[in-house]
Order: sequence, then structure tokens, then C-alpha cells
Amino acid sequence: MRPLPLMLFAAGFGTRMGELTRQRPKPLIEVCGKPLIDHAVAIAQAAGITQIVVNLHYLGDQIAAHLQGSGILLSWETEQILETGGGLRAALPLLGDGPVLTLNTDAVWSGQNPLLQLLTAWDPDQMDALLLLLPGKKALGHSGRGDFLLDPQGRISRANGLTAPVYLGAQILKTNGLSAISEPVFSLNRLWDIAISNNRAFGIIHQGGWCDVGRPEGITLAETLHV
Repeated sequence: MRPLPLMLFAAGFGTRMGELTRQRPKPLIEVCGKPLIDHAVAIAQAAGITQIVVNLHYLGDQIAAHLQGSGILLSWETEQILETGGGLRAALPLLGDGPVLTLNTDAVWSGQNPLLQLLTAWDPDQMDALLLLLPGKKALGHSGRGDFLLDPQGRISRANGLTAPVYLGAQILKTNGLSAISEPVFSLNRLWDIAISNNRAFGIIHQGGWCDVGRPEGITLAETLHV
């Protein structure tokens, strides 16, 4: 199990947080007395990951100041937010050409380390994408529909049901397909759909708890995980 470079997504406006993100970026909102981005960095460190890149846009100077001296590399999206796909592609000079881990910074976790679970299950001979999932009824703070179905071999397909597993914002992804996309701003859903069509997109179920901290009420919910 070889550690891979990690991309932390932290560029968003955090509009669902309302007043809480008017003068502070969402990754600096505290849960259990610790900023969300520090929860994500702690997960990476516990997994032995030393190459970490974070993308920045909205109030990015605050995040950059918070991370100063940490050794984490910064990928600035100065003119516009590039979404997950464009943001990852822009960060490739800092991440390298191989597969990468990605982790959203607006959630907290309990149980097994999510990145270690992905690294343990990763099989590059079979996989172009490996996503971490959780049954919708166990995904705290998630009010939407499920995202994917799992077949007996662990391959994923698109779903649109309330009971389908939810994508938790943690994955391993091969990045070579990014260069074929012409638009500067796009979602990683583009790569997932290609991997699904090629039967090379897989998922595993997280062994633990997870809470989305995308809305103010998510803070209290997340603190019930005792992180």
C-alpha cells in the first residue's frame, strides 16, 4: 500500500452556510473546536500522506495563512472557481501524473481512516476510480438522494433513489483523462461517467460514521460523532 498525493478541495463559497461564511471560508469553520480543514489534514497525516495540495479561491488568503508552515502546497484559482475537475487539473503540476486521492473539506468522519480504506482497496489494474460510499440512511447531514449502486464485484453505476449509497467526497482517481476535456470549469462527474462506461469505476463502503457540514445544522450533527 503506497501513499498517493492528496488533493483537498477548499475553494468553494460555502453559500449554504449563510452568515457563517460571509467573512470566513467554510474550511475554517470549527467542529469540536477544530477547523474543518484541520480534521481533513489530520486524516491525511494519520494515513501517512505527506504530499498534500489544497485549492483556494473564496477568502483563500485566510486558509493560506492558517496553513502557513504546514508544508501543504497551494493551488490558487484566482480568476474563477474551476469546480472539482478543473480544480484537480489545475493542481496536477503540484500533484504529479499518477493517481491521486481527493478529499472534500466540509465533512467529519469517525471509524476507520477513509484514506487508508481507499489505499488498501485500490487496484490500478482494474480501477480508474474508487469512491468511498455510505448508505444514505447513515449519512448524517445528507438530505438528498443516493448517488451510486454497487454490484457484487464492487463496480458502481448511477442511482437516483433515496436508499442508494451516498458519495462521501473521498476517492482515488486516475487523472490522465483530464487532459481530454476542453472546458476550464467542469465536475469530476465527467471522469466518473467515463470510468463507469468502461466498467472501471468502483466503490467501497466506509467503515464508520460521516457527517456533511455543508449547512449550519451540520455542525451540531457532526459533533455527535465525538471526533
